Amino acid sequence: MVEHGDIRVVHRGGSKINFREPVITHDSRYLLCASGECVKVFSTSTEECIHDLRGHTGLVTGVLLKPSNHLQVYSCSADGTVRLWDYTDGILIKTYVIGCPVYSICASANHEGVIFIVTPMRVINNNSEMLVAVDLPQSGDQLVEARELSAVLSDVSSNPAAIVFGRGGEYIASANGLHLEVYFFKKQKSYRFSLKEDNKKGGKNTVTCVACHPKDDCIATGHEDGKIRLWRNFNHKKEYTYSTLHWHHSAVSSLCFTPEGTNLLSGGMESVLVQWRYNQESERDFLPRLGSAITHITVSPDGALFCTSHSDNKITIIQSCVKVSAVIQGLVKGDVRTDMMVDPRSKSLVLNGKPGHLQFYSLPRDKLLYNLDIVQQEYIHESGLEQFEVVKAAFDASGSWLATVEERKQKDAELELNLKLWAFDEQTQSFVLNTTISAPHEARITAMCFCHATDSQTTMLVSTSKDGHFKAWQLADEGPSWSCDFVGAYHGLVPECCCFSADGSLLAVSFQEVVTVWSPASWELLTTLSQPPKAVRDLCFGRLSCSKYLLGTTANNLLCCWNLLTCSLEWSTSMDISLLLADPLTENMAAFCCQAGSTDLFVFKPSEPRPVFSQKAVCSGKVTRAVFAPREEMLESCEESSQWLNHSQLYFLTPYMDLMTFTTKAEEDRLMASSKQLVIDDSVAMTPFYLLLGKHRQQEDADPLSGLSAERRPLPQCSVAIKELLQTPAHVLPSTSFLCSMFVQSLLISVTNGREETKHVEEEMESEKEEEDSEGEMESSTQRPEQASLGGQAAPALTKAQLRELKRVKKLDHSWFPGLLHS
Repeated sequence: MVEHGDIRVVHRGGSKINFREPVITHDSRYLLCASGECVKVFSTSTEECIHDLRGHTGLVTGVLLKPSNHLQVYSCSADGTVRLWDYTDGILIKTYVIGCPVYSICASANHEGVIFIVTPMRVINNNSEMLVAVDLPQSGDQLVEARELSAVLSDVSSNPAAIVFGRGGEYIASANGLHLEVYFFKKQKSYRFSLKEDNKKGGKNTVTCVACHPKDDCIATGHEDGKIRLWRNFNHKKEYTYSTLHWHHSAVSSLCFTPEGTNLLSGGMESVLVQWRYNQESERDFLPRLGSAITHITVSPDGALFCTSHSDNKITIIQSCVKVSAVIQGLVKGDVRTDMMVDPRSKSLVLNGKPGHLQFYSLPRDKLLYNLDIVQQEYIHESGLEQFEVVKAAFDASGSWLATVEERKQKDAELELNLKLWAFDEQTQSFVLNTTISAPHEARITAMCFCHATDSQTTMLVSTSKDGHFKAWQLADEGPSWSCDFVGAYHGLVPECCCFSADGSLLAVSFQEVVTVWSPASWELLTTLSQPPKAVRDLCFGRLSCSKYLLGTTANNLLCCWNLLTCSLEWSTSMDISLLLADPLTENMAAFCCQAGSTDLFVFKPSEPRPVFSQKAVCSGKVTRAVFAPREEMLESCEESSQWLNHSQLYFLTPYMDLMTFTTKAEEDRLMASSKQLVIDDSVAMTPFYLLLGKHRQQEDADPLSGLSAERRPLPQCSVAIKELLQTPAHVLPSTSFLCSMFVQSLLISVTNGREETKHVEEEMESEKEEEDSEGEMESSTQRPEQASLGGQAAPALTKAQLRELKRVKKLDHSWFPGLLHS
């Protein structure tokens, strides 16, 4: 087994965008958020990702606008560095090496050149987090080591929502558990306030988030019981007071004041944004039905936009009038019950999304396309309540049909099952429910697959169930609608999985330790394969030149390969395979093998004894979901070791719901180079002038030397003079009277050239009058004088429109021309 260092495992989209609080720029045009090991820059108007700020080697734990420069942003990471970026161009400016993991970052305009970070520190043999002030060195180097660190507060929370500056940086408030600590920088003194664990009414007083009023001495804290406390007079240990606001029925997850301090925003599990009037707390506004629990709230520096992060990996952009203007949706994280699939039409990744939905996720754009509501029932957010869940899904070869299985198991009740068939609608470009089959089986469905033969005259779906039967569902021409065509069983055994061959001529169904092979044309049992002593878990037919092989994995950690021509076991090997899948475009197959707490990958061809590729420990834990996604463009000039990546790309989900893939170094370099290219600003208003200017630029780019544009192009010395005049500072230029004559002369054409051009025009006008009916001869007479003036070089023929323009120029009065030159 050979490992190839040129191929690496990388994150390819799907990372969390709700992990940390997002940041909105000063002009409210961009939104920045931490996403895995990079920082994503989104447009607030188009929802598109403008840049990926890549460079960190660990998880990005915070994003912060630089107080002294609104075009730059800090990012901190668990890799122990703080990086400074120009987010408009996506350029890394500087890297500050801290030397230990950074959990969060904050800064204030009052503390120029200093940032505050939360980092783990050992205090009296006790591991805890500490708030540290870092003095950033003023150096021209791009990589700088930050050595001047000073402790500010100890025993702080690693949650960024629990630490915030107040009153422009005069003090900093930190909450941890039941304690609120306020540190005053001028006094260099801190005051600590504590609450009881439970109040008289049984509410939990644990602090979950903190916000400080931008102008008044007021600190707002959110608590686990849904209450909000407004603290005042906290600069005195014994004279502090607080008032209580209560609307949320569960923990308050985020608090934020508007820049002017007129409103306080709060959010939590209720999926409702609450806007409280400051000093008029009885008046409040609500923005309900935001879809999922609110985790973070941000306000733009100009107060024009609000922003909420949600538990379903979504960011909602809200106008200050409390109206949703944009939604940025990432890959929804959760319990994936279906397989990972690729939609044959949109080439998007399909898997479980919101409860009762399937999400269609664009892999190249790293963006959710849409959610398909399968259950079509309102989901109730209540723990312990059993509701319908999507557990199986499958596409046919063309993407015209989608089959889904939903189930619900309530206490002391029978299992509820629904098999739904969805047809793709060309007009709406989405799937529409065609057939619903209630109780398709008497027990839970274990597997489901379509016949993927492209030349098949009928569309067929097969489902297996724990009731001991497999059923074939066929599409009827009338309707069209689906009906059961065949019911099969084998000696009362329970079927576990099923698979069609590439040409659709064979169907393999595993009944515990027996593999049965059927003919879908006549539903005749062709043969049985019973070599393994344990139950078969996965079945895969070979492709192309390996189509004669059938592979399966067993419960006793065996990978078996049968030859269907001889109906015998070709080979077997001992491997604890958690997932086996075939590349639909090549003969390659991928096997994820779980060993010693991590997962190894083996890519092989059934006909060859040596693996095509192998890599140890691609991730920790067990991989149970993966898919081969066809490439839009086949890779070129690949080395032999990475040929298996030419046609398809292998994606897999880690146990932590990170979407990973395999890529080559050359492909990564190409993606990195393309990401550094400047992106055209998409926020320019589409005015008539903008459209006219865009059309003019396109014409210039398409044919810059056509027509009169080349003839009227300024001379080289003219462009240099204009540049020097416009770019040189005014205080170092000579007087305007001295520059005027020089500037005008640089714009004029010499007398000799002017007279020659006039002579040529006269000759052309005469030839036009003499040979008006012969267009070919007119063009040749036009070329001869031009060739003489250009030293024999060939010049393009003038069109009729250009000749009319020259005729108009000839009629102009040029008597002022010689006088201007001799003045």
